[in-house]
Amino acid sequence: MTTAANTTTIALLIVSLIILGWGYYRNRDLGKFGVLSWLQSAVLTIPWLLSFGALAAGTYINLAGILLLLVISSSLYIWLGTQVRIAAQDPEVAVKIAERMQQRQRKQPGKSTENALQDPAIAIESLTMPDADLSGIKSIFGIDTFYATETVAYQQGAIFKGNLRGEAATVHRRLTDKLASKVGDKYRLFLVADPEDRPVVVVLPKTNDPQPATIGQQILGAVMLVATIATSLEAMGVFLGFNFYEHTDRFREVLPLTLGVWTILTAHEIGHRVLAQMRRVKIGLPFFLPTGQIGSFGAITRFESLVPDRSTLFDIAFAGPATGGLISLVMLIVGLLLSQTGGGLEIPSQFFQGSILVGIIAKIVLGATINQATLSIHPLVVIGWLGLVVNALNLMPAGQLDGGRIVQAIYGRKTAQRSTLITLVILGFVAFFNPANLVIFYWLILVGFLQRALERPSLDEITEPNDTRAALGLLALFLMAATVIPFSPELAGKLGIGN
Repeated sequence: MTTAANTTTIALLIVSLIILGWGYYRNRDLGKFGVLSWLQSAVLTIPWLLSFGALAAGTYINLAGILLLLVISSSLYIWLGTQVRIAAQDPEVAVKIAERMQQRQRKQPGKSTENALQDPAIAIESLTMPDADLSGIKSIFGIDTFYATETVAYQQGAIFKGNLRGEAATVHRRLTDKLASKVGDKYRLFLVADPEDRPVVVVLPKTNDPQPATIGQQILGAVMLVATIATSLEAMGVFLGFNFYEHTDRFREVLPLTLGVWTILTAHEIGHRVLAQMRRVKIGLPFFLPTGQIGSFGAITRFESLVPDRSTLFDIAFAGPATGGLISLVMLIVGLLLSQTGGGLEIPSQFFQGSILVGIIAKIVLGATINQATLSIHPLVVIGWLGLVVNALNLMPAGQLDGGRIVQAIYGRKTAQRSTLITLVILGFVAFFNPANLVIFYWLILVGFLQRALERPSLDEITEPNDTRAALGLLALFLMAATVIPFSPELAGKLGIGN
């Protein structure tokens, strides 16, 4: 391992350990429940921390060893999950959780909505809404919409268990209208599924709505924007074969490539915002993610208002990568067409074995030329390819990535949780067997610690998107896999892709 790669690995290990230590510090006041919860979140990262720790020390753990670590950690994860659920039944733990949730609500009011809706069974009968409001809310239910049989108080709101009578979308709309006529705009009505997949109604005060970015967050977003511009310039310099910050006089050479990449990043964010505006959903400022390897990983975009239904969640999540990916694809194809008469960037033909999608498109456009030892390609090929990679990474079915939101919208929260876990495990495998590929390890850390949590439930979490959206979601996931998965040498040889 090179000195730079070794230093980066050690730095990432230190950051990971700091994050794990902070997680323990935050959970320790919850006693056994807190420690078990922390262990469950940490146990899946232990094999990779051990592996990269050994790598940084100059040794390697063989395949059998890493597989054994994975089996042990997965078994521990499952067992710890059972223990966490048992510990959560302790009344003292319930009180502490309620106190913590109240503290978080005072700091970030929107967070308590997410906790209550993810699992209505954890509601704690401590604080209740005013009696007049509760009476008015109860009056909205009926045998033709939702027949409420049990009321569970939750902070300033309530959870109503019962029987759904009719289509979820229609019932939710009618109940929402009745709620507004009874108590005005003070409360939000959610129709969600409990852990046993039975519909329940959750009514929470408007103060729990997602909040706009704070001044500190806005400053952080500006800093990350500047950092991403800097890493974009650096990455484009690497593609052109020089260190930009040692040769800043060559700014004009990297500027076209950098502008091309930012055109794709901007198009991605515009796609999100246009659909959000059409659906009357507010989204916050993007937090761009810098990386020296490819310039940027895209951006983290959070919702600043509630999402009405799963179809809306799908539309907003899908619009970003669809817009950015389409522009990237056009740039790639135009660049390949221009490369037929020579391009200016000399690359080995094996470059095209790094992506099934790009390799096949290049074979179609360039024909037998792609089997030469080296190729002269147009810079648009590099821009288009990088754009496809960035959009594909964001389409991975994990947490609050666009792909994770798409899976959550189409298949529901349980499937989204499973796909998140599977994606993190696969990323871990790839990172371990390609230790020189710091892009994957960096992305694993970002997803694992910043974006693995699911998106908060929609107001109508029961109604599923239509078949057209499901088909588009599957197509997006397929293209994502085709972009990031490389050719095997044998298959590339048979197809004549790369010398």
